[in-house]
Amino acid sequence: MLAPGRNPFHSLETQTTSPSSPSSPSSLSCPFSSSASPPQANGHTDHPSDGSPAQELIIKFADYQPTQIRYFTFHSTKYYWNDEKQNFEVLTGLEDLQVSCSTLHSEHSTGLTRNQQEYRRLFFGVNEIAVKVPSVFKLLIKEVLNPFYIFQLFSVILWSADEYYYYAAAIVLMSVISIATSLYTIKKVSLMSVSDCTTYFLSDIEEILSTDLVPGDVMVIPSNGTIMPCDAVLVSGTCIVNESMLTGESVPVTKTNLPNPGTGDGGEEAGSAYNTEEHKRHTLFCGTNVIQTRFYTGELVKAVVVRTGFSTAKGQLVRSILYPKPTDFKLYRDAYLFLLCLVAVAGIGFVYSIVLSIMNEVPAKTIIIESLDIVTITVPPALPAAMTAGIVYAQRRLKRIGIFCISPQRINICGQINLVCFDKTGTLTEDGLDLWGVQRVENVNVSPFYCILYPKETKNLKSQFVACMATCHSLTKIEGQLSGDPLDLKMFEATGWVTLHFSLSNKQIFLFCLSVCVHMQAAYEIGIVRQFPFSSALQRMSVVARLLGEKRMDAYMKGAPEVVASLCRRETVPENFAAVLEGYTKQGFRVIALAHRRLESKLTWDHIEANMEFLGLIIMQNKLKPETPGVLQDLHQASIRTVMVTGDNMLTAISVARDCGMIPPQDTVIIADALPPHDGQAAKITWRYADKPRNTAEHTYLYHFAMNGKSFAVIDEHFPDMLQKLVLRGTVFARMAPDQKTQLIEALQGVDYFVGMCGDGANDCGALKRAHGGISLSELEASVASPFTSRTPNISCVPNLIREGRAALITSFCVFKFMALYSIIQYISVTLLYSILSNLGDFQFLFIDIAIILLIVFTMSLNPAWKELVSRRPPSGLISGPLLFSVLTQILICLGFQIWTFLWVKQQPWYKVWTPLAE
Repeated sequence: MLAPGRNPFHSLETQTTSPSSPSSPSSLSCPFSSSASPPQANGHTDHPSDGSPAQELIIKFADYQPTQIRYFTFHSTKYYWNDEKQNFEVLTGLEDLQVSCSTLHSEHSTGLTRNQQEYRRLFFGVNEIAVKVPSVFKLLIKEVLNPFYIFQLFSVILWSADEYYYYAAAIVLMSVISIATSLYTIKKVSLMSVSDCTTYFLSDIEEILSTDLVPGDVMVIPSNGTIMPCDAVLVSGTCIVNESMLTGESVPVTKTNLPNPGTGDGGEEAGSAYNTEEHKRHTLFCGTNVIQTRFYTGELVKAVVVRTGFSTAKGQLVRSILYPKPTDFKLYRDAYLFLLCLVAVAGIGFVYSIVLSIMNEVPAKTIIIESLDIVTITVPPALPAAMTAGIVYAQRRLKRIGIFCISPQRINICGQINLVCFDKTGTLTEDGLDLWGVQRVENVNVSPFYCILYPKETKNLKSQFVACMATCHSLTKIEGQLSGDPLDLKMFEATGWVTLHFSLSNKQIFLFCLSVCVHMQAAYEIGIVRQFPFSSALQRMSVVARLLGEKRMDAYMKGAPEVVASLCRRETVPENFAAVLEGYTKQGFRVIALAHRRLESKLTWDHIEANMEFLGLIIMQNKLKPETPGVLQDLHQASIRTVMVTGDNMLTAISVARDCGMIPPQDTVIIADALPPHDGQAAKITWRYADKPRNTAEHTYLYHFAMNGKSFAVIDEHFPDMLQKLVLRGTVFARMAPDQKTQLIEALQGVDYFVGMCGDGANDCGALKRAHGGISLSELEASVASPFTSRTPNISCVPNLIREGRAALITSFCVFKFMALYSIIQYISVTLLYSILSNLGDFQFLFIDIAIILLIVFTMSLNPAWKELVSRRPPSGLISGPLLFSVLTQILICLGFQIWTFLWVKQQPWYKVWTPLAE
């Protein structure tokens, strides 16, 4: 590729352009509708990806020496050569610049010129995620060139030459049906691409197609929402977004603009380098649905394009589906090895038939045909169809019980699963949380907690605690219905307040939400002035609110108890805080802490979350699903290990693991805390008991290890050998990020486990995809990457899948043994007949292969799965002592019986030696 510069961020502003291609002062695009017709997008050919636009761009910048850029494309990703690093690298987007948040506002919020757009499009390509389905002709050629069909074509030609017309016709008919079915299945895959959006003109906004977007463009988000065509970071305004396509949760989330130090907000965050993962609450991801926008009066909601095409979050998900990491299964490797053995046997028969034919002075044509025919007899043509029969029947049985499969080959592998990882919330426990009670501090002069209040008792309270519950949330009204995080909904409903949403600009302070207490005689209204949504990295959220009628404002905070307490004044935190918190978490409760601060007259955004007053705790209860304990008990009885991997609190996860039976009551849990290198000290691991260890004088108890995501990352980086030992006894992995869940699956597979993963689709996509058997309990778009999806929203699908997997696997073994024995028996029969210059007839072959063999094979596969799981698993491969002994003894018995029968018939007085007629 020729380009005016070596990298996409090279400045071209100093060059003049030809009159035919004027540069616009700014490039603002607005995705107005996601329902634009695809033909408009596919017919848009003005992209510099075909070579000629690149030449035109070089002509425009004649002062530049054209540079040759080396690159290659692999799995829909371009790899560019970097001369400095002497290696190929991927250009992801604006993040490659390591741009700070402040620089995004100052230098990247004005858009790009037309020439800059064209230049960057040379490197980043068209903004679309397209899965191109080959034409029917190409698919047909690809199918026909399959080694199996080539062997069948060879067999059909050979049988036709030997006048086995009926048999050849039957095989041709079966092959045509098989190929047609395969082509139909592949063509059902539709073209997946980012829909082009129609755009509109507004002031200096330019209308362009979404496929023309490049990193650095500035786009306007419509007030009525849109489907995001790329990854972009908000630089002004607020958006309510449904991210179910990526997270699996249909709960709307609030996205705020990136902090801008020019307006006095942001603090340290504004000076840090922008990263989509760390600044997730400011980033709009491709494919997500922007439901509503909120903005200052007279201003637009704008976002800077960060990544496009397959580099986006949706693009990476599609790539992982299109190009999955292959799963190796011993059965299939052994099957190919067994077929090679059959080919070797066929080779022996081939040589034998040639020698026999030469000795009997058979014509050359007959020698060739009969010798090659013995190869087609030894390797049965119907073997692949017979092997898939059991899988097809198992897939149908799974569908009847509400388990849908998009990767049928995984069913056999599921029969070997001996470890299952479970997500907690929504999988082992109910989706929603119930407010069990609140425990607050009466006043700052009382050190211990005051008392426990239950939901009904909070409605008539006029206190900062209830005001915090009523305002510190990210709830929003969508079509008149209050929507948002279930925890926020339960908390807000317990107050009995109502919320109103409207737009009001007052001295540049944006007032968009009003919480009203309906139980007070006098009006008690609190307006939310500024909202800092919940951040998983910070483990808290905050709001700035004002009681109507007062000048001063209040800051309210809600988050993880340890984090909130660390930001409060020490004298306001009760002395028994740690003991009370540990008591609740050990009982399996979800605990949230609240805090408050009266703000000074001069508002400084940097110091809001400091020196706060601790208000108390909200205790939420997350109940186990009724089916959970029984299913886990069935898995334990079948010697299938169970592991919990969750993003929740460590002690809460351990408590739930004990309640559901994953950790027996008498067993001991040891928590591994790993610390990274710090101040010249090496990384280290410390060990502590989750509970007081029991007396082991009379009994020997088992030990279970538990760790959080931070410790997992440290151990994985600094103690890889220790990690392999820990995962062998690890049962609870808490506070795990999505990528860490995937790494855990790979670590377990690395110690020879066949791993199943069951999650509700929220942040579990990577782990579901990587496991040998991933089962999603969610039917949302995020579960498209999971091999299995259960319509029943509980873990009862797990033993059902393993049972059907075992049935399919055993059936595959039986079918393979049966087909191998049948071909060997027929090979022995034909070899004996060759010795007297004879062979089976056309209808005899047809009757044996179609009427007898296929009938038995397909009826054999109808056997259902056994109703309960047992501790003994099926073998994982064909090359094992019992299986080989069974096959070899059966072959010897058949060989002995056929030879004895053949010799006995030849000794009968009515037997006459047949002499072929001379040609």
